[in-house]
Amino acid sequence: MSVLVIAEHDNAQLKGATLNVVAAATKIGGDVHVLVAGANAAAVAEQASKIAGVSKVLLADAPAFADGLAENVAEQVLALAGGYSHILFAATASGKNVSPRVAARLDVAQISEITSVDSPDTFQRPIYAGNAIATVQSTDAVKVITVRTTGFDAAALGGSAAVETIAAAAGAGLSTFIGREVAKSDRPELAGARVVVSGGRGMGSAENFKILDPLADKLGAALGASRAAVDAGYAPNDWQVGQTGKIVAPQMYVAIGISGAIQHLAGMKDSKVIVAVNKDTEAPIFGVADYGLVADLFTAVPEIVTAL
Repeated sequence: MSVLVIAEHDNAQLKGATLNVVAAATKIGGDVHVLVAGANAAAVAEQASKIAGVSKVLLADAPAFADGLAENVAEQVLALAGGYSHILFAATASGKNVSPRVAARLDVAQISEITSVDSPDTFQRPIYAGNAIATVQSTDAVKVITVRTTGFDAAALGGSAAVETIAAAAGAGLSTFIGREVAKSDRPELAGARVVVSGGRGMGSAENFKILDPLADKLGAALGASRAAVDAGYAPNDWQVGQTGKIVAPQMYVAIGISGAIQHLAGMKDSKVIVAVNKDTEAPIFGVADYGLVADLFTAVPEIVTAL
């Protein structure tokens, strides 16, 4: 039994989500191999080789993988699929783009967003916005799985796996990279931040959202938002936390003016410590918060910043 983990990277740096997926792979058992499909990505393969539990790193280096086009990466995964019992992706935008293409071509049922491994063929995954956990057993010869990274602690470093360069699969020729607009920020990446400060509909406007900046600066936090705030135009789409946004589990999650709709709770309720500020004493967010402050956020947030 061998498990293939598909690495996430930007051709220079291995993404932290890969460490969580490797942790899930080691719980399945067997040899764990990591595929790095990229362009001039030897540095990423070297980083992957240092993950504890990884026995081999496969490096497919070709211009077709430079921009991470899902169709091209899927071709590379399919070229290797016959040698593996499990193929694991992170449940991120990238992983969710490639994995269903692989599952469809292999004619198997994808198992999405697992949070626990019961045995090599049985897994647990949240359903109904996290209100229930489904235990799923698969009899497919090759199991295509996405891993919810918040469900597994990141694998440690300290490994010394061999790096093997393999023949790159030909590009699918189905899509072309046109361009990329990158939002640059000095703040930590939302999905991997140790502290997250999020605002909701209670912020009232995009201008008011700026009062969260000093708080985030004091805490070294990433900024997030509820779907209601994003839909209202208060915050950009990539800040959205929730069932249809990013799933986060930081050491501390600070919810400001967020009522706590079930879809939002699904994206952050695994945070280690949850702090909520809301003037509505009946807000559902207080049901999951470790610390709750019933107050007007426009008064409370500056006071918290001053105290910090």
